[in-house]
Amino acid sequence: MVELLADDQIAEAKAARPHWDVVGAAFVRTVELASFPQAIEAVNRVAEIAEDMNHHPDIDIRWRTLKFSVSTHSKGGITSNDVALIDRIDSVLAEL
Repeated sequence: MVELLADDQIAEAKAARPHWDVVGAAFVRTVELASFPQAIEAVNRVAEIAEDMNHHPDIDIRWRTLKFSVSTHSKGGITSNDVALIDRIDSVLAEL
């Protein structure tokens, strides 16, 4: 069973992932892509990963700007599952 990360673990994870901020009990990243179709491609790729992981981010789509918010809602905060998912999201975004 996955457990909440301690504050120092969250700080360490954040320090290693400069594109992400910790807002409340979630990792948050906003990215602007080149076009709306590219943004939708990113969302579709992240959706496939989320389904495979059975761990789904909140995604806000505003034309070509995406905002990802990742938290383990059932635990009320950040877990190792969230860190794994944000790393996968970063991989998708780096490939676009």
